[in-house]
Amino acid sequence: MTTPHLWVRAEQRDNETRVGLTPEGAAELLAVGFSVTVEASDSRVIATDDYAKVGCTIAPAYSWPDAPADAIIFGLKELPEDGTPLPHRHIMFGHAFKGQSAGQALLKRFKAGGGTLLDLEYLTDETGRRVAAFGYWAGFAGAAVALKCWAAQQRGEVAGPVTPYPNADAMKDALRRELTPFMDQAPDALIIGALGRVGTGAADLCKAMDVSVTGWDMAETAHGGPYPEILDHTLFFNCILAGPNTPPFVRPDAPTAPRKLRVIGDVACDPDSDFNPVQVYDKTTTWAEPALRVHDNPPLDVTAIDNLPSMLPLESAQDYAGQLLPTLRSLAGDQAGVWARAEATFAKHLATV
Repeated sequence: MTTPHLWVRAEQRDNETRVGLTPEGAAELLAVGFSVTVEASDSRVIATDDYAKVGCTIAPAYSWPDAPADAIIFGLKELPEDGTPLPHRHIMFGHAFKGQSAGQALLKRFKAGGGTLLDLEYLTDETGRRVAAFGYWAGFAGAAVALKCWAAQQRGEVAGPVTPYPNADAMKDALRRELTPFMDQAPDALIIGALGRVGTGAADLCKAMDVSVTGWDMAETAHGGPYPEILDHTLFFNCILAGPNTPPFVRPDAPTAPRKLRVIGDVACDPDSDFNPVQVYDKTTTWAEPALRVHDNPPLDVTAIDNLPSMLPLESAQDYAGQLLPTLRSLAGDQAGVWARAEATFAKHLATV
């Protein structure tokens, strides 16, 4: 494939305004011979006209099922769950390789249509490190939501709806105002995955709010648990990508155990996975209802929103798109092997369907 056709679809999920390619990035791809089609979207954080100005073809929103057969459909979040076969190559977060029920249904659609899922989560370099991630902003926003849950508890409430912010400074200013009445007894936090992108973002937000942080990574969790220290902190953040060897961090008996713990921020947010290490909940939370109360007295809330970076859509989209652009360029030849590895991962899991 020497002249790829990249088709950027309009996101169809509520509260999803991010995009994985900026107009500047699209211009670079066009300059090296790509065709770039961008679907119109009134909700995307970057205006459709900005793509048209750099030479992208503009298509109607949600028209990707009728795209040419050689088009590579590029989006971030999930497709509508309508059961239709998928004949194209798709670049997206599929959430399909860890036993998730919705993911199995998605794989069946690819099998029926003969298409391919190139999962953004599995685009890795030769060392296994992801080439691009929203992690920092997921951690940053996830910590903010968890602190909002804690503040609501201090008011005798459950956290109400959350909305996007124009930028990180606005988020911090609003959160500081909400926390100030209760900071005479400031919470503390334990972060697992503190050395990664997600954990760094969570730690930075906590520190900006004067919340003390204990950072754990592989060394601290190597003994396999249990981890009673988690229950001795007000906030716990799970910031690691769980796998088959990940031990449980929060066990089912945690809500009724003696604990200081009041809020779990599961930023990794994969409750439907076979590997979920936070074993006190089984469904994501939402922008409308960010807190799931799993115990009343004393309260324990879980917050697990699976598109947290959309709370800071422009910063997170620009950051991610910049990280991903060199890999998108390699679609013309895949000299780095990133796409070949992703396709092999897909083929491995498709064979189990």
